[in-house]
Amino acid sequence: MSVTYATLGDLKVGSYIVINGEPCRIVEISKAKTGKHGSAKAHVVAIGLFTGSKRTLVAPVDTRVEVPIIEKRIGQVLAVTGDTLQIMDMETFETFEVEKPKDPNLASKIEPGVEVEYWNVMGRRMIMKVRPPRNY
Repeated sequence: MSVTYATLGDLKVGSYIVINGEPCRIVEISKAKTGKHGSAKAHVVAIGLFTGSKRTLVAPVDTRVEVPIIEKRIGQVLAVTGDTLQIMDMETFETFEVEKPKDPNLASKIEPGVEVEYWNVMGRRMIMKVRPPRNY
């Protein structure tokens, strides 16, 4: 299971939500008071984790929404081939390919042998940061 559920009114800026099947990070949330007819509404603005696109959601605050389960793991870069990286998980020793990060600052630090933190979100993986080298 890659998602859990939460009430829209319980979410805060910086938390994560699934909008139209895309895991997103909330950057803005505002709540309107209850009107004469109906319940209080929440207006959520979020940025897609994988696409970087802006998404909005307007719904009653008591609506149950999907929240992605984010699994944070450590991997080692085995090879850099164009726009993809070959990563080996440091726990399971599973190897897989992942897209190179779009952030040029992060992408410049990635080279074979470097350890990275990657997130496994709803069956998709993305590199989040480069870990400092360990001294044994």
